[in-house]
Amino acid sequence: MQPIRPVLFAVSLLASGSVSAAEVQIAVAGNFTAPMKAIIASFEQDSGHTVKASFGSTGKLYAQIKNGAPFEALLAADQERPQLLEEQGLGVPGSRYTYSIGALVLWSADANKVEDGAALLKSGDFNKLSIANPKLAPYGEASIETLEALGLKADVEPKLVMGENIAQTYQFVDTGNADIGFVALSQVMRDGEIVKGSGWIVPSEMHAPISQDALILNSGQDNPAVTELFAYLKGEKAEAIIHDFGYETE
Repeated sequence: MQPIRPVLFAVSLLASGSVSAAEVQIAVAGNFTAPMKAIIASFEQDSGHTVKASFGSTGKLYAQIKNGAPFEALLAADQERPQLLEEQGLGVPGSRYTYSIGALVLWSADANKVEDGAALLKSGDFNKLSIANPKLAPYGEASIETLEALGLKADVEPKLVMGENIAQTYQFVDTGNADIGFVALSQVMRDGEIVKGSGWIVPSEMHAPISQDALILNSGQDNPAVTELFAYLKGEKAEAIIHDFGYETE
Protein backbone atom coordinates (compact mmCIF):
# COMPACT_ATOMS: atom_id res chain seq x y z
CA MET A 1 0.00 0.00 0.00
CA GLN A 2 2.85 2.41 0.75
CA PRO A 3 4.01 2.95 -2.89
CA ILE A 4 0.48 3.86 -3.97
CA ARG A 5 0.01 6.84 -1.65
CA PRO A 6 2.33 9.31 -3.47
CA VAL A 7 0.63 8.50 -6.76
CA LEU A 8 -2.83 9.06 -5.30
CA PHE A 9 -1.65 12.30 -3.72
CA ALA A 10 -0.32 13.56 -7.05
CA VAL A 11 -3.56 12.66 -8.80
CA SER A 12 -5.60 14.52 -6.19
CA LEU A 13 -3.44 17.61 -6.67
CA LEU A 14 -3.94 17.50 -10.40
CA ALA A 15 -7.67 17.11 -9.97
CA SER A 16 -7.84 20.16 -7.73
CA GLY A 17 -5.81 22.23 -10.20
CA SER A 18 -3.14 23.21 -7.67
CA VAL A 19 -0.30 21.65 -9.67
CA SER A 20 -1.29 23.06 -13.08
CA ALA A 21 -2.73 26.39 -11.91
CA ALA A 22 -1.50 29.31 -13.99
CA GLU A 23 -2.08 33.04 -14.37
CA VAL A 24 -3.64 34.74 -17.38
CA GLN A 25 -3.36 38.44 -18.22
CA ILE A 26 -6.07 39.73 -20.53
CA ALA A 27 -7.31 43.03 -21.94
CA VAL A 28 -11.09 43.44 -22.03
CA ALA A 29 -13.32 46.08 -23.63
CA GLY A 30 -14.97 48.27 -21.01
CA ASN A 31 -18.52 47.38 -22.08
CA PHE A 32 -17.84 43.75 -21.16
CA THR A 33 -16.63 44.52 -17.62
CA ALA A 34 -19.56 43.15 -15.63
CA PRO A 35 -20.06 39.88 -17.53
CA MET A 36 -16.31 39.25 -17.71
CA LYS A 37 -15.93 39.65 -13.95
CA ALA A 38 -18.68 37.08 -13.46
CA ILE A 39 -17.09 34.73 -16.01
CA ILE A 40 -13.67 35.12 -14.40
CA ALA A 41 -15.05 34.21 -10.97
CA SER A 42 -16.68 31.09 -12.40
CA PHE A 43 -13.61 30.13 -14.47
CA GLU A 44 -11.20 30.57 -11.55
CA GLN A 45 -13.38 28.39 -9.33
CA ASP A 46 -13.71 25.66 -11.94
CA SER A 47 -10.14 25.68 -13.26
CA GLY A 48 -7.90 26.82 -10.42
CA HIS A 49 -6.29 29.37 -12.74
CA THR A 50 -6.03 33.09 -11.95
CA VAL A 51 -7.13 35.76 -14.39
CA LYS A 52 -5.89 39.34 -14.23
CA ALA A 53 -8.00 41.60 -16.43
CA SER A 54 -7.49 45.20 -17.51
CA PHE A 55 -10.61 46.99 -18.75
CA GLY A 56 -10.70 49.98 -21.09
CA SER A 57 -11.63 51.30 -24.50
CA THR A 58 -10.76 48.97 -27.35
CA GLY A 59 -8.77 51.71 -29.07
CA LYS A 60 -6.54 52.28 -26.06
CA LEU A 61 -6.09 48.58 -25.36
CA TYR A 62 -5.10 48.05 -28.98
CA ALA A 63 -2.50 50.83 -28.71
CA GLN A 64 -1.12 49.33 -25.50
CA ILE A 65 -0.76 45.92 -27.12
CA LYS A 66 0.99 47.48 -30.10
CA ASN A 67 3.38 49.15 -27.64
CA GLY A 68 4.26 45.87 -25.94
CA ALA A 69 1.80 45.60 -23.04
CA PRO A 70 2.08 42.08 -21.56
CA PHE A 71 -1.46 40.93 -22.34
CA GLU A 72 -2.00 37.34 -23.45
CA ALA A 73 -5.46 37.84 -24.97
CA LEU A 74 -7.77 40.62 -26.09
CA LEU A 75 -11.55 40.68 -25.82
CA ALA A 76 -12.39 43.68 -27.96
CA ALA A 77 -15.59 45.64 -28.55
CA ASP A 78 -15.18 45.31 -32.30
CA GLN A 79 -13.81 43.01 -34.96
CA GLU A 80 -11.41 45.47 -36.52
CA ARG A 81 -8.68 45.62 -33.87
CA PRO A 82 -8.35 41.84 -33.30
CA GLN A 83 -8.18 41.36 -37.07
CA LEU A 84 -5.51 44.05 -37.37
CA LEU A 85 -3.45 42.47 -34.57
CA GLU A 86 -3.67 39.10 -36.28
CA GLU A 87 -2.66 40.62 -39.63
CA GLN A 88 0.23 42.45 -37.95
CA GLY A 89 1.58 39.17 -36.61
CA LEU A 90 0.75 39.91 -32.98
CA GLY A 91 -2.05 37.36 -32.61
CA VAL A 92 -2.27 33.58 -32.90
CA PRO A 93 -3.71 32.70 -36.34
CA GLY A 94 -7.05 30.91 -36.11
CA SER A 95 -7.74 31.91 -32.50
CA ARG A 96 -9.94 34.90 -33.33
CA TYR A 97 -13.70 34.44 -32.97
CA THR A 98 -16.84 36.46 -32.13
CA TYR A 99 -17.55 35.97 -28.44
CA SER A 100 -20.53 38.34 -28.20
CA ILE A 101 -22.79 40.70 -30.12
CA GLY A 102 -23.60 43.81 -28.14
CA ALA A 103 -26.70 45.98 -27.88
CA LEU A 104 -26.94 49.75 -27.49
CA VAL A 105 -29.42 51.40 -25.12
CA LEU A 106 -30.43 55.02 -24.59
CA TRP A 107 -30.42 55.15 -20.80
CA SER A 108 -31.22 57.51 -17.94
CA ALA A 109 -30.73 57.09 -14.21
CA ASP A 110 -34.23 58.57 -13.88
CA ALA A 111 -36.77 55.73 -13.91
CA ASN A 112 -39.33 57.95 -15.63
CA LYS A 113 -37.15 59.69 -18.23
CA VAL A 114 -36.91 57.26 -21.14
CA GLU A 115 -39.87 55.54 -22.74
CA ASP A 116 -39.73 56.15 -26.48
CA GLY A 117 -36.09 57.02 -27.00
CA ALA A 118 -36.48 58.25 -30.56
CA ALA A 119 -39.28 60.61 -29.51
CA LEU A 120 -37.23 61.88 -26.56
CA LEU A 121 -34.23 62.64 -28.77
CA LYS A 122 -36.43 64.43 -31.30
CA SER A 123 -38.12 66.49 -28.57
CA GLY A 124 -34.80 67.81 -27.24
CA ASP A 125 -36.18 67.47 -23.70
CA PHE A 126 -32.81 66.73 -22.09
CA ASN A 127 -29.83 68.74 -20.95
CA LYS A 128 -26.94 66.58 -22.16
CA LEU A 129 -26.52 63.38 -24.15
CA SER A 130 -23.50 61.27 -23.22
CA ILE A 131 -21.79 59.06 -25.80
CA ALA A 132 -18.47 57.24 -25.91
CA ASN A 133 -15.71 58.61 -28.13
CA PRO A 134 -16.51 57.07 -31.54
CA LYS A 135 -12.82 57.10 -32.49
CA LEU A 136 -11.95 54.79 -29.59
CA ALA A 137 -15.15 52.93 -28.69
CA PRO A 138 -17.35 50.95 -31.10
CA TYR A 139 -20.37 51.76 -28.93
CA GLY A 140 -19.66 55.43 -29.56
CA GLU A 141 -19.55 54.77 -33.27
CA ALA A 142 -22.90 52.95 -33.03
CA SER A 143 -24.30 55.94 -31.14
CA ILE A 144 -23.37 58.31 -33.97
CA GLU A 145 -24.84 55.91 -36.52
CA THR A 146 -28.10 55.84 -34.52
CA LEU A 147 -28.31 59.64 -34.44
CA GLU A 148 -27.65 59.72 -38.18
CA ALA A 149 -30.36 57.12 -38.78
CA LEU A 150 -32.79 59.33 -36.86
CA GLY A 151 -31.62 62.42 -38.74
CA LEU A 152 -30.70 64.10 -35.46
CA LYS A 153 -26.90 64.23 -35.42
CA ALA A 154 -26.63 67.95 -36.18
CA ASP A 155 -29.49 68.83 -33.82
CA VAL A 156 -28.04 67.13 -30.75
CA GLU A 157 -24.34 67.87 -31.30
CA PRO A 158 -24.44 70.98 -29.01
CA LYS A 159 -25.68 68.74 -26.18
CA LEU A 160 -23.15 65.93 -26.58
CA VAL A 161 -20.89 64.97 -23.68
CA MET A 162 -18.21 62.58 -24.84
CA GLY A 163 -16.77 59.91 -22.56
CA GLU A 164 -13.31 58.51 -23.14
CA ASN A 165 -14.82 55.02 -22.99
CA ILE A 166 -18.17 53.38 -22.33
CA ALA A 167 -17.53 53.22 -18.57
CA GLN A 168 -17.02 56.97 -18.34
CA THR A 169 -20.06 57.50 -20.58
CA TYR A 170 -22.16 55.54 -18.11
CA GLN A 171 -20.74 57.52 -15.17
CA PHE A 172 -21.76 60.83 -16.76
CA VAL A 173 -25.38 59.65 -16.84
CA ASP A 174 -25.33 57.82 -13.51
CA THR A 175 -24.04 60.91 -11.69
CA GLY A 176 -26.49 63.28 -13.39
CA ASN A 177 -23.91 65.16 -15.45
CA ALA A 178 -26.00 64.10 -18.45
CA ASP A 179 -29.74 63.38 -18.48
CA ILE A 180 -29.37 60.54 -20.93
CA GLY A 181 -26.67 58.58 -22.70
CA PHE A 182 -26.03 55.81 -25.16
CA VAL A 183 -24.46 52.98 -23.14
CA ALA A 184 -23.98 49.26 -23.51
CA LEU A 185 -27.06 47.29 -22.53
CA SER A 186 -24.81 45.07 -20.41
CA GLN A 187 -24.10 48.02 -18.10
CA VAL A 188 -27.74 48.30 -17.02
CA MET A 189 -29.16 44.81 -17.56
CA ARG A 190 -29.15 41.82 -15.23
CA ASP A 191 -31.02 38.58 -15.85
CA GLY A 192 -32.68 40.04 -18.92
CA GLU A 193 -34.07 43.20 -17.27
CA ILE A 194 -32.95 46.82 -16.95
CA VAL A 195 -32.34 47.01 -13.21
CA LYS A 196 -31.90 50.75 -12.71
CA GLY A 197 -33.31 53.88 -14.30
CA SER A 198 -35.08 53.68 -17.64
CA GLY A 199 -33.93 52.79 -21.12
CA TRP A 200 -34.78 52.32 -24.78
CA ILE A 201 -32.98 49.47 -26.50
CA VAL A 202 -31.89 50.83 -29.87
CA PRO A 203 -33.22 48.74 -32.78
CA SER A 204 -30.30 46.83 -34.25
CA GLU A 205 -31.03 48.07 -37.78
CA MET A 206 -30.12 51.63 -36.72
CA HIS A 207 -26.41 50.83 -36.49
CA ALA A 208 -23.87 48.32 -37.72
CA PRO A 209 -23.75 45.09 -35.69
CA ILE A 210 -21.58 45.44 -32.59
CA SER A 211 -19.77 42.14 -33.12
CA GLN A 212 -17.05 41.70 -30.52
CA ASP A 213 -14.06 39.48 -31.28
CA ALA A 214 -11.54 37.83 -29.01
CA LEU A 215 -7.97 36.94 -29.96
CA ILE A 216 -5.16 35.03 -28.28
CA LEU A 217 -2.01 37.13 -28.52
CA ASN A 218 1.41 35.69 -29.26
CA SER A 219 2.52 36.06 -25.65
CA GLY A 220 -0.30 33.72 -24.60
CA GLN A 221 0.08 30.99 -27.17
CA ASP A 222 2.18 28.78 -24.89
CA ASN A 223 0.04 29.32 -21.79
CA PRO A 224 -2.49 26.46 -21.59
CA ALA A 225 -4.63 28.51 -19.22
CA VAL A 226 -5.32 30.97 -22.04
CA THR A 227 -6.56 28.16 -24.26
CA GLU A 228 -8.69 26.87 -21.40
CA LEU A 229 -10.17 30.34 -20.83
CA PHE A 230 -11.14 30.65 -24.50
CA ALA A 231 -12.73 27.21 -24.42
CA TYR A 232 -14.59 28.23 -21.25
CA LEU A 233 -15.89 31.39 -22.94
CA LYS A 234 -17.52 29.18 -25.57
CA GLY A 235 -19.08 26.88 -22.97
CA GLU A 236 -22.56 26.82 -21.48
CA LYS A 237 -21.71 28.57 -18.20
CA ALA A 238 -20.07 31.56 -19.85
CA GLU A 239 -22.70 31.83 -22.57
CA ALA A 240 -25.46 31.89 -19.93
CA ILE A 241 -23.71 34.81 -18.22
CA ILE A 242 -23.21 36.60 -21.53
CA HIS A 243 -26.92 36.30 -22.35
CA ASP A 244 -27.95 37.47 -18.87
CA PHE A 245 -26.18 40.76 -19.55
CA GLY A 246 -28.03 41.39 -22.81
CA TYR A 247 -25.53 40.08 -25.35
CA GLU A 248 -26.15 37.59 -28.13
CA THR A 249 -23.71 34.87 -29.18
CA GLU A 250 -23.23 33.28 -32.57
